[in-house]
Amino acid sequence: MANVSHPRGDIRSHPDAPEMRARYDRMLGGRDVALVDGPVFLLGVYCAVSPWILHYTTSQPALVPHNLVVGIAIGLLALGFTAAPARMYGLSWAMCALGVWMIISPWIVGSNPDAGVIWNNIVIGALAVVLGAVCAATAARSGPKP
Repeated sequence: MANVSHPRGDIRSHPDAPEMRARYDRMLGGRDVALVDGPVFLLGVYCAVSPWILHYTTSQPALVPHNLVVGIAIGLLALGFTAAPARMYGLSWAMCALGVWMIISPWIVGSNPDAGVIWNNIVIGALAVVLGAVCAATAARSGPKP
C-alpha cells in the first residue's frame, strides 16, 4: 500500500494536487469570479434600489421603474456571468451600453433632475462601463487562443 499522507498545511506534495488544480482551472475557466461578477451584481442591486435609497421616488417618478429595470438587467447579467461564463461574457459590451444609457438617462427619461439624481446615475453608469470593460477583457483573456 502506498503512503499517500502528506505533511499538514502543504498540499503541493499531495498525489491528487495536479488533478485538483486542473479541475479548479476548468471550473473557473481561468478567471477570478469574485473580483468581477460580485461587484457587477452589487452594482445591479444598488441601481435597482437607488430611487428608494436617495428618496427621489416622488420627484422623478419616471426614473424609478427605469432604474429598477436597468438594475435588474445588470444583476441578471452578473448571474449569467457566474453561471455560464463561456456563453455570457460575450454580452459584456451590453453592460457597457447599459452604463452609457444610465449616464444619459436622467435627461431623457427624467424631468428636470436634480444634482443628486444626476450624480447617482452618472456614478452607476461609469461603474457599469468600467466593470463591463473588465468583463470584456476577462473574456478576451480567457477565450480560445488562436
